Amino acid sequence: MDEPEPGPGVLRRLLTSCAIGVAVIAGLLLFAATGRDTAPAASSSAPRVALFIAGTLGDKSFNDSAARGIAAARARWNLRARVIEGGYDPTRWEASLTDLVDGGDFDIVIAGTFATAPMVERLAPRYPEVHFIVYDAAVDAARCRCGNVHSILFRQNEGAYLAGWLATRLAGAPAHVGVIGAMQIPVIDDFIIGFSAGAKAADSTVAVSRQYVNSFKDPAAAKEIAKAVYAQGARVIFQAAGASGQGVIEAAEEAQRYVIGVDSDQYAVYRVSHPEQARFIATSVMKDVDVALERAIGAHIEHRLRYGSVESIGLKEGGISLARGSEVLRNAPAAMLAELDAVRERIVADAIVVPSAFVATKP
Repeated sequence: MDEPEPGPGVLRRLLTSCAIGVAVIAGLLLFAATGRDTAPAASSSAPRVALFIAGTLGDKSFNDSAARGIAAARARWNLRARVIEGGYDPTRWEASLTDLVDGGDFDIVIAGTFATAPMVERLAPRYPEVHFIVYDAAVDAARCRCGNVHSILFRQNEGAYLAGWLATRLAGAPAHVGVIGAMQIPVIDDFIIGFSAGAKAADSTVAVSRQYVNSFKDPAAAKEIAKAVYAQGARVIFQAAGASGQGVIEAAEEAQRYVIGVDSDQYAVYRVSHPEQARFIATSVMKDVDVALERAIGAHIEHRLRYGSVESIGLKEGGISLARGSEVLRNAPAAMLAELDAVRERIVADAIVVPSAFVATKP
């Protein structure tokens, strides 16, 4: 099966959304456009790396963050690297990923989300010479011989807790906030549970509206849901909805209410592409996939990446953070931000145990 390649429209959106250096962006765009290794003098000893996206670039969120990590690693270590977009038809993902691995062109194959983990479980024993990195999901070691797989999980509930605390404080009294998830799956519910707990910690009387879009790629539906939640009285909505979240941000501008983004610093992204919408983005819960993937590739190069293991990263490890550069937070009371920092430190010190959709969230 042919591997899906990004079109010019996707690349333009990626260029707009990425907030990293010009040189890194240029390398990623040229490489993604050609589908070939274009580095003039890649080290012959450097690993050949492929990132398989279960979706497309241009979401201004999760997928774009993963691509930034590959671009940064490629620039830092002069790697041969490729980003493959699998599209949004899940029936094609396993065949595309299998073709990618079977081609023998890559030493490290990276894939993310819960949907690709079972595929990697099936592929890893068949290709023991290939190293796999799974992010935002983990293989089931009891089900497969996966000694060549490193899994990365994120404690997104910790960042969402901070977002919930902040949302309640921004909402004022009587406090009403909302959270809109893409789909009812554990990783999204982890955001929602953490957000709700943080909101209640700031004010036990806060009303928290919870909704699902049932899609990662339906901004129109998400916008209608957000408009309804704002109309019910919510002053702030946290969207953990991938590309669907773009519709929530549009609704926030129309309602003149606050929104909290996810995965990438969406204020920084929208400040360039849609500055009128950026004014209402209070912060973003950043799942720093880019940092995690660059870090994992570096550990592989230095022969210290623990294959056959699962890594859990959160606030303490720098894999989860709350963006602080928005206009909203620049104008926020210093005392409120200091209290937010204190809440963060209590989570890092395990003085606050954030509830989770998963049984265990600490390493």
